[in-house]
Amino acid sequence: MSSLFAIFGLGPMEIAVIVVIGILLFGRKLPDMGRYLGKSITEFRKGMKGLEDDLDHPGAGGTAPTATGTPDAIRPPQRVAATAPKFEDAPAVPPQV
Repeated sequence: MSSLFAIFGLGPMEIAVIVVIGILLFGRKLPDMGRYLGKSITEFRKGMKGLEDDLDHPGAGGTAPTATGTPDAIRPPQRVAATAPKFEDAPAVPPQV
């Protein structure tokens, strides 16, 4: 454990002071912050794994159809160009006498 904090040059007393300051500042929100930190680390690891898989297998990026014919990954919506409706003039009807 000391080798992990040796990178930052922290001893046991400095770590204890940081922990006490963290408890004083964040108090009741500390478990929530830990939970959010854990979720963000998990999402980061999933993203890195997906990136590594894409680099290892560039053709199989998760878009291959399955047995049902739908792709594995959900694709983002496609942009659709907005166009104005086209109106045509009605043909001129000659006046009837």
